[in-house]
Formats: sequence, C-alpha cells, structure tokens
Amino acid sequence: MKFLFLSSHAHYALDPNAVRVSGGAELQVALLARELALRGNDVTIVGGDTGQEDGRLLDGVNTRVGGRFHTGEWGDTLLSMPKIFQIILSKRPDYVLIFGWTALLWVVARMRPFFGYRLVFICGLDTEIDGSFGEKNGWKGRLFEKGVRLADRRFAMSDYQDELFRKLGISHSLYRSLVLPRKYPRGCEKSEDLLWIGRCQTIKRPHLFLDIVEGLPKARCTMICSPENLTLWKSVRSRAETLGNVTFLEKVPYHSIQEYYDRSKLLVSTSEAEGVPNVMIQAAQGGCGIMSLEMDPDGMLARFSAGFCAEGNFDVFFAQIARLLTDANACAELGSGAERIISEWLNNQRNTDAFLEGLK
Repeated sequence: MKFLFLSSHAHYALDPNAVRVSGGAELQVALLARELALRGNDVTIVGGDTGQEDGRLLDGVNTRVGGRFHTGEWGDTLLSMPKIFQIILSKRPDYVLIFGWTALLWVVARMRPFFGYRLVFICGLDTEIDGSFGEKNGWKGRLFEKGVRLADRRFAMSDYQDELFRKLGISHSLYRSLVLPRKYPRGCEKSEDLLWIGRCQTIKRPHLFLDIVEGLPKARCTMICSPENLTLWKSVRSRAETLGNVTFLEKVPYHSIQEYYDRSKLLVSTSEAEGVPNVMIQAAQGGCGIMSLEMDPDGMLARFSAGFCAEGNFDVFFAQIARLLTDANACAELGSGAERIISEWLNNQRNTDAFLEGLK
C-alpha cells in the first residue's frame, strides 16, 4: 500500500543529524511511518519547508517538501496547496493521513474525488473531539470539525478518545501510541530530581513548573522548553534564569533527548489537556516516575503504579512531589512502574497491527 502523511516537522524525528525539534504528534507520525515502511509499504512524509533537502529517504520513508503550510497562516497554507497536491498526484497514495488538528483536513477531504485517495484522521488532543473545538477556535476550528466527519477513517489513541468519538456518534478505530526505540541501554544514574519537557504553549502552563522549582530550592531540575508562544517563552526563560536550581534548555534533538529522562527521578507534567503525551512514554522508557497535575491517560499512572495525578489540585501536587524527593526508594518504585507501561502496554508491532486492522 501507499501512505502519504501531511505533517509539518515529522521528518526531523527520522533524521539522525537534525538539530531542529518538533512535538509529540510529529514524533508519532514518524514512528508510524517507519513501522509501515518496515512492512514493505511505500511511505511518504510531506513536511513544511524549513530549508531541508527535498526527496531524502530516511529510515525507509520518503520525505518531501510541501511549502510553508507548517506556519499555520492561511495564506501560507493556500500557497502550499499546488505543491502538496502535485506530490499527491505523483505518488498516487492509497491513504493520506493527518495527525491532529488543522483546517487543512477539510481541504484534503474535499479534494479526494480528484485524486482517489482515502483520508485518515488520527486524533492528537482529547480536546479535538470533545464537541467544543469549533466554538473555541473560530472558523478554522469549524472547518477542522467538518474535516473530521468527512474523513474515511478515524483513529482514537486512548480509551478516553474512543469514548469521545462514541459520544459524537462518529465511527472510528483505536490504536495506541508507538515508542521511539532506544539506541542504547539505560545506564546513567538518577542525578536530576525533576524534569519538564515541552513546547512553550499556554496549555502546558510552564510557569507552574517554575513555581515548583522555586518552592524546592534544593531540588536539581531541568527544563527543556522550545519556543512557540514567544511572549510566554521569553517570560519563562527570564524567570528560569533567576533560579539557581534549574537548567533551562531551549531545545534538544530527538536522538539526544532520552538521556534526560534516563537521569531524572521524576517527570513533571503541568499540561491542562493532552492525548497520551510522548513525554510520559519516554519517561517510562527511562524509568522516570511521572507526576501529572491534570491527566492520567487511560489511568496508566495508577494502573502501573508509575506516578501520581493530582486531578488539578496544585497544592496536593506540590506536596506529593516534595514528599517523594525525600524518599529515594519511593521514586525508584515509581520508575519501575513506569517501565511496565512500555513492557506490558505499548508494543509497536501490536499497535501497528491494530492501526492496519482499523483501515479495514
């Protein structure tokens, strides 16, 4: 079969020499593309134009440059359309796949009769299918919601998303997140106490992590916060620079990021909403306990004794983190529970099988 993904920066995750980074949705695209290519399928990722070479083959996946649709600006997206559909015309894919919200989904849905592909939508954030996305995000959000309903196949990534699709009365299938394979065994010591990783978005509430850092001056902390909302990012960076117990990094390439999870005792998640965050998956790979202010996707933290969810109560969240940092054995037990998420739940072969079955 022929698969073509539209994804702004997923190709970075396949390129061992890439210094640019992107988010969890793009990583999941890259992992699924690679798994499909390993099974002998013809797989292409059409990415946004950030100056990369066109036509590279990375891990068996063709990578093409599709213009500047990655900016999110409607003008850039429209100008990218001829290039994107020229690539689609040349590749003649059986499936065009889009992971996560974009108004481009509606455009690609409407163009199917001219090109003959089937459109696949994979849900990234829970909020994309909670029934209120269009109202909260204006005309782009409304176009996206129409695109979801027009898609030929839809996928949830968690039991919770599965239930949201059911409430909307939309047919769908489910497969779970894929895991970026380790390149080397975990061997480093747990020298860092707290770790926060994410793009600088309002929904991720990065200042709450700095509240914790400030309240625990003896804790050794690392914050990897890549720019997106520049005003917010500058305020986070400026504040972090005043705190002596946190190392602030703007970005770390995919091929180097795992070592930060490996040497940290606890991952701190302050996001308001996610799907199944890749930071939690990679923390599990690194034997890093997971502390979440708001979310426990499908109850995995409780199910595997991998961490703690404070259900939105910051005072309880802070107190639990402070307590754990005084108990090395408790932190180690959470790390062992987190590793069970990978060994018992997230299996790339099984979950790719589930994706291919869902296409039927």
